[in-house]
Amino acid sequence: MRTLGAAYRFCLNIAAVGALALTLAACAASSGHVKPASSGPGIGKGFSHDPYPSTYKAYPGMPTLVRNVTIYDGEGGRIDGGEVLFADGKIVGIGHDIAAPAGATVIDGTGKWITPGIIDIHSHLGDYPSPSIRALSDGNEATDPVTPEVWAEHSVWPQDPGFGRALTNGGVTTLQILPGSANLFGGRSVVLKNVYARTVQGMKFPGAPYGLKMACGENPKRVYGSRNREPSTRMGNIAVDRITWAKAVEYKRKWDKYEKNGGAIPDRNIAMDTLRGVLAGEILVHNHCYRADEMANVIDMSKEFGYHVTAFHHAVEAYKIPDLLKVNGVCAAVWADWYGFKMESYDGIAENLALLQKAGVCAMIHSDDENGIQRLNQEVAKALAAGRRAGIEISDAVAWEWLSFNPAKSLGIADRTGSLKPGKMADVVLWNGNPLSVYTRPEKVWIDGALLYDATNPKLRPVSDFELGLPGSGDVK
Repeated sequence: MRTLGAAYRFCLNIAAVGALALTLAACAASSGHVKPASSGPGIGKGFSHDPYPSTYKAYPGMPTLVRNVTIYDGEGGRIDGGEVLFADGKIVGIGHDIAAPAGATVIDGTGKWITPGIIDIHSHLGDYPSPSIRALSDGNEATDPVTPEVWAEHSVWPQDPGFGRALTNGGVTTLQILPGSANLFGGRSVVLKNVYARTVQGMKFPGAPYGLKMACGENPKRVYGSRNREPSTRMGNIAVDRITWAKAVEYKRKWDKYEKNGGAIPDRNIAMDTLRGVLAGEILVHNHCYRADEMANVIDMSKEFGYHVTAFHHAVEAYKIPDLLKVNGVCAAVWADWYGFKMESYDGIAENLALLQKAGVCAMIHSDDENGIQRLNQEVAKALAAGRRAGIEISDAVAWEWLSFNPAKSLGIADRTGSLKPGKMADVVLWNGNPLSVYTRPEKVWIDGALLYDATNPKLRPVSDFELGLPGSGDVK
């Protein structure tokens, strides 16, 4: 049965591969110079914004109505005994007394919960896949502290079994894959739909902005200081950052001038293309940073050079500067209680998420781990309980924003996913109980309205090609 399933998935992607070949052929250049292009999908002036375009095609689904279910809509709303209807890959209706269209699948959700699919803003699946061996370790280009020219998607292995585990055990439907944190400028991130595909292009979330992974603190200074290279201190971190941003500002100025006035074509620099995209507001900055003082330094640096930090990741001390984060529109992606494992993560508290929520900061949970991504709902439950013990009352429905809507906002895709609103993608999870209970598991998971996992149907469980040939994997019966 697994072999037949893989063949079926293979056929679904044939059309996408053909489109990719045509796109690559059309983009082939006959010279080393880049000519301005004013139109075309994924094409911007001066340089191609996405020469590796998404070929994602939603799997086929059917109209589905889930009745008598407790609903968390992802934006803080709760509906008891409610109904959710989705069709043609989109949410159609949410509420009560929704009529099922002819031929729709109707599911009785009594005693169950339905939520938007979980979005993990910080993952390394595919770049650090399972099995965790050196041959598959492709997340850190630790050869220079400044590597904005590398793109995480060029390391992503779509056959990583972790993608399927995140879907079936964790209800994760969308995730951002980032480079590691060895470098100050680690490279571009990519947003993926958590679907089976033969290529990373087949997983890429259509139209999602790219991200730039940056890092501050111990990691860059340890990696390069140990080699007697700059940076070896925190002041070295900021100095190299500023030198790099100054070069990026000049690079952008030259290209902006050329696009406005013409003349000699500036030299192309792949690394500076990424930073120019950040300065133009098209690429979002995701900054690994633990300490409050360093986050404040980075915010000041972003103002100096005219870019915006979308989110600080890990942000163990974010609770110390909620006012700075809120006034500057910076989100915080944190763990529930993972801290103290190195000096810069020492001053963590379990109430971090709750305190950020109370202060009105855009906050969310994240994993940074192939196992943690399978239980992000439980991590939110821990953070919620810690807040309540401290007297911070936050409802379960509001806390679900930490799992779907706030990550979607930080990734620039909240207009398309992250909550159960009519017109949005039908990225939906049906849980077999309260999703904030340690005893609860996903029962069904839909992505763009296609049922990709059903705990009651052994034939509807994602299995990567890598796993198909593993001894002892067994056949689905």
